[in-house]
Amino acid sequence: MTVVGTIASVVLGVVFVVAGASKLAAGERWTANARELGAPVPVAMVVPWAELVVGALLVVQFGVPWPALAAIVMLVGFSILLAAHLRDADRPSCACFGQWSDSEIGTGHLVRNAVFLGLAVLAAFA
Repeated sequence: MTVVGTIASVVLGVVFVVAGASKLAAGERWTANARELGAPVPVAMVVPWAELVVGALLVVQFGVPWPALAAIVMLVGFSILLAAHLRDADRPSCACFGQWSDSEIGTGHLVRNAVFLGLAVLAAFA
């Protein structure tokens, strides 16, 4: 892995850890927000833990490139969900970072995810 790939992996890992931890800190509020986005409760309960695990693996560079590939899959899934809501003019709360991101979803969320996807690609393939 190159220096660029390592930096991308660590930065993305920190983002995933913060996102997962903030969802867990939000507790039931996160579950309610996730349901508004259309996620079933079991999925909503797993997402923060998956983000924590993937993020931690990215930070410590364990299992390269698999955690980055998992991040790509997750980010594509999140982006598809956001795009579907935007297409339908439905604007629930993002809650991507728990209570820190309690605003309505918008195109900026897709742009942010595109940047994160770029980091994930670098982490996986650079």
